[in-house]
Amino acid sequence: MGAERIGRGRPLRAGLVLATCGALLAGCASMPDEGNLKKVDASQRPDSQSQVRVYAMPPAENARAVDIVQGFLEALTSDDPDFAIARKYLTKEASVTWEPEHSTTVLADGPNTVADNLGNDSGGGRTYSLTGRQVATVNEQHAYVPDERAYAETVHLSQQNGPNGRVWRIDRLPKGVVLGESDFERNYEAVNKYYFAVPGAGGRSSGPKALVADPIYVRQRIDPLTETVKSLIDGPTHWLEPVVSSRFNSSTALAPDAGSLTPDDKNKLVVPLAERVGQVDQQRCTEMAAQLLFTLQDLASSGVEQVQLQRENGSQLCVLGKDQAETVASPRSANRPSYQYYVDEKHRLVRMPGNAGSNAKPEPVSGPFGHPEQELRSVAVSRNEVRAAGVSVDGRRLYTASLVGGELSGPEVRSRAKTPEQGLSTPSWDGRGDLWVADRDPRDRRLLWLGQGKGEPVRVRVSGLDGHIEAIRVSADGVRIALLVKKGGKTSLRIGRVERPVGKDERPEISVVEPREAAPQMEEVTAMSWAGPSRLVVVGRESGGVQQMRYVQCDGSARAGATLPGLTGVKEIAASEDETQPLLAHSDDGIVRLPSGGQWQTVGKDGMGPVYPG
Repeated sequence: MGAERIGRGRPLRAGLVLATCGALLAGCASMPDEGNLKKVDASQRPDSQSQVRVYAMPPAENARAVDIVQGFLEALTSDDPDFAIARKYLTKEASVTWEPEHSTTVLADGPNTVADNLGNDSGGGRTYSLTGRQVATVNEQHAYVPDERAYAETVHLSQQNGPNGRVWRIDRLPKGVVLGESDFERNYEAVNKYYFAVPGAGGRSSGPKALVADPIYVRQRIDPLTETVKSLIDGPTHWLEPVVSSRFNSSTALAPDAGSLTPDDKNKLVVPLAERVGQVDQQRCTEMAAQLLFTLQDLASSGVEQVQLQRENGSQLCVLGKDQAETVASPRSANRPSYQYYVDEKHRLVRMPGNAGSNAKPEPVSGPFGHPEQELRSVAVSRNEVRAAGVSVDGRRLYTASLVGGELSGPEVRSRAKTPEQGLSTPSWDGRGDLWVADRDPRDRRLLWLGQGKGEPVRVRVSGLDGHIEAIRVSADGVRIALLVKKGGKTSLRIGRVERPVGKDERPEISVVEPREAAPQMEEVTAMSWAGPSRLVVVGRESGGVQQMRYVQCDGSARAGATLPGLTGVKEIAASEDETQPLLAHSDDGIVRLPSGGQWQTVGKDGMGPVYPG
């Protein structure tokens, strides 16, 4: 007998049943009572983003060892609460020790399975190898972590006594769940949890307290609301934890009998907390509720408009509505820009209204940057649209100026670079009012920070960066920075964590740590911009491919269907963190913009450096 192999194209044996909902039945939630059921292989399913429910089937009587392995792997791809059906393929002992919540391993094409031993081993069992190309893992905190490598694990089966004789069951297996990428995209959805930014060094803007998005993945049809609430209460992911805080303390948990959380018919969600929540004053309670409301608004299926926190005994802690939450806390990315900006052919800063139609004409801004007093190469506009920072045409000087009049200030920074391309990068403002710029001079490469956009620049320590910085964009919350990093002629996108401890004599000590890859699927990234609280738009190409634009998450994940309409020769890209605003780009066609659901429109034949505030 030859080696037994289970490929992803092998017809289903132990079986999955797929129920597909039509376009008008977008929320298929239960087993259909009638109609045709068709067995299909996991790799041949319809579009992974369509409304497909997959129902696992238990082991067939007298199933061979190979069918048990296949059935178990296919049960992992199903909408099976607590993986109850998958556990039927395991021995009782293995079912107790197996931890599906430990991690989810994502493979490019799903696991290939080969029988290592077709004869009896010393214990009369069988061993199968699981192999594939690993793309990422989702850890016990639900955080997505890109991790490309060869995947190789084993499962072992033995024969057990069944009701009608001996049956094969899995007795040893890897921790966690293993899925193909298409099954992961169908089964899991991205959700942003929200935590408060730690103040640290630097300015603070007025208004509600800043919230920071912490992206996670949850199973989208297995009580995602309750799972999201639990994850929020458990605290931020390890990577983000040093720069955010939660109003839920480390001992807080859902009440033991909370069960599945569901909003009532008025869209109010009651969240019972365990007794160990302790003393909670009104301010802390409303901030906890605000974290919940913003988080659940990111969960498309929740519909929650009001949150009530209560003690385990049923007594109320506080109630907060959606409209009130914005006075307590706010993601800074929620600010709606008034204008779109770029540098025109006269090297002036010009702007257009954010809601402008296709016939809108750009006009110079007020103040020094709107007149040829200082010709500009690139600009950044503060998030309150009161000030701007501009880099001179030669790339060697950074100036700041008011957008409502006044004089040119600076230069705040000077570079000794010999060419504009080696000089100062396009600057970037964070939501705290601080200004960032990279000096790309090969003789003294540095990342600089200016508190409130003025004063002596602080040199930022950057650790763990393999290459040198070509471009930067700071997130609205000020705790993450996107970096285009060049090494060996190729440029990649990294996201670093911004830490702002106050040093001796109250001097800020700013650092960027643990930069992680954010577009691992792209071989080259040439332009990028933040496009939401945890999302970026990038321009680049995959290995062997052509230039494309697509959305990626700051954790390195990219959902299917995120590619944008094509555009020739894109050099720069700009997006608002208000996701309703059009994209802007500098391309071979000039300055163009892409309204939501529309096509690219030309704004000006000449110009460069399109930007939104930030």
